[in-house]
Amino acid sequence: MNIEKLDFKKGNGLIPAIVQDYKNNEVLMLAYVNKESMKKTIETGETWFFSRSRKMLWHKGETSGNIQTIKEIKVDCDNDTVLFLVKQKGVACHTGEKSCFYRSIDEI
Repeated sequence: MNIEKLDFKKGNGLIPAIVQDYKNNEVLMLAYVNKESMKKTIETGETWFFSRSRKMLWHKGETSGNIQTIKEIKVDCDNDTVLFLVKQKGVACHTGEKSCFYRSIDEI
């Protein structure tokens, strides 16, 4: 994958990364990547993101053990969003839910 073709300019160096279960296509989470985290994701075969609040890279599952192993990476038509198809170990959400998208709009 040539990450130089990804359009990081639109998002001030960041692009959204949708994370989806490779077996059942369930959307697990949304996070952001920069060039460095994309490189680490490709090199290691596990998801790395950029934390907008902490202003640093983070390896998904580093503390929880809930690692996401990359099965495939897809890019949208504008080259400004990536889709990570992953094998999820444990849960994806920091709340303990399988997916970060476990509530309907009426529940917030």
